Order: sequence, then C-alpha cells, then structure tokens
Amino acid sequence: MTSYNLILNEKYKHLEGFIKDLPSLFMESGEIIYSGRNLIKIFEIKGLTVNVKAFKKPFLINQIAYSTFRKSKAKRSFIYASMLKEKDFETPDPIAFIEFRKFGLLKEAYYISLHEEFDGMLRELVRGSLSDHQELIQQFANYTAQLHESQILHLDYSPGNILYKKENNKYIFYLVDLNRMRFNKSVGLDKACFNFRRLWGSDEMLTLFAKEYAKARRMDEAKCIEKTLKYHKKFWDDYRKKRSDASPYRG
Repeated sequence: MTSYNLILNEKYKHLEGFIKDLPSLFMESGEIIYSGRNLIKIFEIKGLTVNVKAFKKPFLINQIAYSTFRKSKAKRSFIYASMLKEKDFETPDPIAFIEFRKFGLLKEAYYISLHEEFDGMLRELVRGSLSDHQELIQQFANYTAQLHESQILHLDYSPGNILYKKENNKYIFYLVDLNRMRFNKSVGLDKACFNFRRLWGSDEMLTLFAKEYAKARRMDEAKCIEKTLKYHKKFWDDYRKKRSDASPYRG
C-alpha cells in the first residue's frame, strides 16, 4: 500500500500535479546539477525553473524512524527554509516537500525549491590572497554574526552550502542544504568557533573572519581567533587521514 505526504507553499499551488508525479518524472527528465549522496535536478515547469533534491533511500531503521518519530530530511529542509525566510535570511524560496511511503515506511523523499543563479560561493576562498577577498570575508563575518545573534545555527556550515549574490558592493548570502539546523538556541563563543571548522581559506583569512565576527558580537577577539584556528586545524588534520589531498587552502 503506497501513500504520500505533501506540504506545499501556497504560492506554488499550481505545481501540485508536477510534484505528485515526481517518482516517475525525476528519473526520466530534468537536468542533473549535482550527483552524490543525494541527486539534484533542475526542471522547467509552468514558466519556473525549479530545483528538486531527491534524498538517498534511507536504511530500514531510518525508514522506520522517519515514518514514526523523526522528520525526514526533505521535511526538515522545507521547514527550516521557511523559518529562515520568516527571519529575513535568504535561501532559495521553498516550494514543497513530498514523501512517499510503502506499508507505512518512507521510501522516497523530495525537497523542491525555486532555482537561483548565484555570483559565487565561499569555496572561492580556497585560492587567492587575503586582499583578494577581504571585503567578502568581512561581510560574511558580519552576516554570520547576525545569523547567530538570531539564534540560528547551520550545523554543516561549509563553503558549498554558503552562496552569494553581489549587488554593487554588497554581498547577499544564501544558505542551502538545510536539513541540519538549530533554531532558538543561543550560540556562544565556543559553539560558534566550532561551527567554523569546515570553512575554507588561509589562516590569515580565518583570522580576519574570526576577528570581524567577534567584533560584531562584542566577544573577545583574541579568544575567538584562537578557538577558530584550533578547531579548524583539528578538523582538517582529521579529514586528511581519510583524504590525504584535502586542503582548505591551495594558495
């Protein structure tokens, strides 16, 4: 017995038929823009370009968990995107999530959002000098401080999940990959610095970032720099044990 659970942003009610047909449409059409643990495709539908993320089929124990007491990644993505927008932080407009179950167990889940074109992402800090990226880093630090002051914590705060558009000299940051987030809990100095461990860039760039972040939140700048560099080094030292060629900065 197959059933589905769909929550749809009212602005996109006209896409309901497309969304319900995703199990057959997704494998047959659409343009792949990311293929990895999950698969992301772009579709042109009714004058809109939409982004559809198909989550990897969960293991049996997670099928049970997602069908009883735990929200699926697709559902969390939709909820957290909606919460970000309500708090005036940017993310591609959430359209819907849909889950398909068989005999009560979650088998397929999709998160659908409006497709956006961006000017860049934080991955670009892997190259170049501090002077090449100084304004970007300073504005990103202030944005992050505002995010944390609003009690929002993205648990996978990594360069591929932070994109931006540039208007004149102002960077407008967007968060993606939203299924692991925390809301309405204070973000102290240590938690913040640990959150920065996945960022890319040279130690000089990270030092500027930590200094500007601490300044924006009226925290101890020296402690913020020290903790940020410590957590960053440990993360990348451990990561290189799995992938020896990995580096947050290549100059």
